[in-house]
Amino acid sequence: MSNLRLEISKDFAFDAAHYFEHKEKDHPFSRLHGHSFQGTVTLSGSPAEDSGMVKDFWEIDSEIKALRDQLDHRLLNEVEGLEHPSLEAVALWVFERLDAVLPGLVSVEIRRPSCGEKAVIRRG
Repeated sequence: MSNLRLEISKDFAFDAAHYFEHKEKDHPFSRLHGHSFQGTVTLSGSPAEDSGMVKDFWEIDSEIKALRDQLDHRLLNEVEGLEHPSLEAVALWVFERLDAVLPGLVSVEIRRPSCGEKAVIRRG
């Protein structure tokens, strides 16, 4: 069993506003607008012998909550590192911060369900 690797995922959500400075002034996305975002964080690892877990979901949720608090009901353009808050940039921003605190992080997916859009950043 020691050669098995499991993948586990935790979903989260936040609401935020943004705008795109690189768009023409009359473009609708150059104006302030908001989205309901959904995300999924995926970790991979071998199950621990004592618990059978890759990582305790409570611990994953705790790390996600710290980031979510920096994004939820915020203007993303004002969040350090998200001055150009495309969907891709948000996924990378989340990945970089969780990678430092969640060993085994494989991917981060950020979605805008109302638009039918998502961005996924994956290790490797």
